Amino acid sequence: MKSTCLSALMASLLLTTAAFADDKIVKLGELDDQSGLYADSGGPGSVLSVNMAVEDSGLRAKGWTIDVISADHQNKPDLAANIARQWFDVDKVDAIIGVQNSGTALAVTSVAKEKNGVFLDSGAASSDLTGKACNANMIHWAYDTYALANGTGKALVKEGGDSWFFITADYAFGHALQRDTSAVVEANGGKVVGSANVPLNTPDFSSFLLQAQSSKAKVIGLANAGGDTTNSIKQAHEFGIVEGGQKLAALLTFISNVHALGLDVAQGLTLTSTFYWDMNDGTRAFSKRWSERMKSHAEPTMVQAGDYASTLHYLKALEALGGNPHDGAKVVAKMKELPTDDPLFGKGTIRIDGRKIHPAYLFEVKKPSESKYPWDYYKLLATIPADEAFRPLAQSECPLVKK
Repeated sequence: MKSTCLSALMASLLLTTAAFADDKIVKLGELDDQSGLYADSGGPGSVLSVNMAVEDSGLRAKGWTIDVISADHQNKPDLAANIARQWFDVDKVDAIIGVQNSGTALAVTSVAKEKNGVFLDSGAASSDLTGKACNANMIHWAYDTYALANGTGKALVKEGGDSWFFITADYAFGHALQRDTSAVVEANGGKVVGSANVPLNTPDFSSFLLQAQSSKAKVIGLANAGGDTTNSIKQAHEFGIVEGGQKLAALLTFISNVHALGLDVAQGLTLTSTFYWDMNDGTRAFSKRWSERMKSHAEPTMVQAGDYASTLHYLKALEALGGNPHDGAKVVAKMKELPTDDPLFGKGTIRIDGRKIHPAYLFEVKKPSESKYPWDYYKLLATIPADEAFRPLAQSECPLVKK
């Protein structure tokens, strides 16, 4: 009798294992700002990037069923968390991708951990996502506030910009970017003389720019993003701030911001990015396909590139597992185990804290006379090696990192 029960149990376990191995059904959710101030750098373009990664993975041709859905979190953390719970619990989404806005990302990463789902973030910047808020269910792909500060902040201090005033988006992202940049400025002999916190999606920056102007700081650090960056740079140009001798540090600038500003206004800006559409043959080939399908003839941002690359690597991990285990921590562990390699970021790794490691690049926006064709906006100043671009593990607050 015991032998019969044991045989039945073993058969059941084998069938269950086989079922998991043969489960080739995947559901992806692209959760983003689809209509607000961050829509140009993520939004519909990120949805396209995820769909292109699914197509380029080749898994559908191998019998996999992969669906992509999307939603707009409207830059509201509570709404983002509610959508994430609905997706994991009811809609059986396996991975959430995108989630620009650090406040919404911090909310979603907590839900992903709770529900044992997967969260692939390329849009939110806060380095806390792989610091004190890190968990075993999340990967942070394209960039973060530490990398931005380590690139742009350090470069401008070394050029003589040793006094800073920050205009800061008043939520998790802005505060993290000011914090990380201030640390770099001070470590390199500079000082922070003041700051102004600005509500998200502010149309009028005049009072904040006047504070920055009167501070006499050599550098005005714009710790904001998306439409806020575009508006603050435009208004700084109207105030003649750069002509008056102060330098603007647009700490998170996407190519969509530069395009919206135009080279007459944006020329000379120093910025840090981990992706540029015109870097090499691989980035150009992807960007050509992406741009043709967007029909707006825009070029992809590093967020949209990160959404493509992280989705592609996620699908490679599922294939390596032989099927979808519907176990987020197990899939993320496999993603960390496998070396990364894609045409947009090249070869890289994913650390224990979930931080994707690759080079970062310091660019300067070209003068109009230097631009030779549409979207020819950046010239490369320096390459920051992968092992220097992001916060060292020895400084990490991530609970997954053994001290």
